[in-house]
Amino acid sequence: MERYRAVLYWENTYMDPKDKIILVLGATGQQGGETAKYLLKNRWKVRAFTRNPSSENSLRLKDLGAEIFQGDMEDPYSLDLAMQGVYGVFSVQPSEWEPNESTDANEVKVGKLVADSAKNAKVSHLVYSSVIGAERQSDFRKHKWEIEKYIHNLGIPFTILRPTGFMENLIHSRSGIPGGRLYETVSPDSRIHLVSVEDIGTFAGLAFENPGKYSGRTIDLVGDSLTPLQIVDILSIALDRRIEYMRIPLETVYSHNKILGLSTEWINREGYPKVDIDSLRIENPGLLNFSQWLEKTGKVKIEEASIGS
Repeated sequence: MERYRAVLYWENTYMDPKDKIILVLGATGQQGGETAKYLLKNRWKVRAFTRNPSSENSLRLKDLGAEIFQGDMEDPYSLDLAMQGVYGVFSVQPSEWEPNESTDANEVKVGKLVADSAKNAKVSHLVYSSVIGAERQSDFRKHKWEIEKYIHNLGIPFTILRPTGFMENLIHSRSGIPGGRLYETVSPDSRIHLVSVEDIGTFAGLAFENPGKYSGRTIDLVGDSLTPLQIVDILSIALDRRIEYMRIPLETVYSHNKILGLSTEWINREGYPKVDIDSLRIENPGLLNFSQWLEKTGKVKIEEASIGS
């Protein structure tokens, strides 16, 4: 009997991926791309959903063995076709760098369409990428929290991942880092949570591989938690040049984008939710802290971006 129970537990907590298809939405973006790469590396069949099958990222995934599916997340028929015969779905919707009510409303619409299509297709596992502190931010930005609540009420197996800000965002010129400055809106003593997109893909893959462990869970994803002053110190050592911290006044943030202003006030006032990073690292031993990310990929990409800045 004990042996039977052990076998049953193994079967319910580990999926043999060789005959399973995962539909990855946003496959040519950062989160979807890393999820697709993790799954392909671990012998899953990947159906990569994209508007542009001839894009560089689409062709790269095709070379890795993904099935490329041309579709539009705003088209229910397109979603229904893509979900035929799939075991699981990774759902992420594009977010705007500068949010507004219109784009947020559209994201809610698309997120619900994906969830409905997954339910209609009787998908065995939906993994949705939300944002850390979704319910705590709902006073000024409700989009991710609305999708989360909708998924909870659908009655299908799900895992909700809540990544924080991407380490990869620091590569772009808008961060200021390639030009020698870190432009930041939060106070110098506020902690900023960071995670690499590679680790988001890893946790999505772990959820599909271990449904018994991950189904029904909502998981905050953080690889490091640092103040702006700690970030510039680490960057300065890694890049061997001084990176200066420059705080953008709150009034300037508000005049540029109200939602970003409210978000900045929330971080300064309440701070990000506390996360047990050590426990996350037990689940994913390769979880990168900021210094490790810089050494692995970040430093080279920032230096490449610096050439053109």
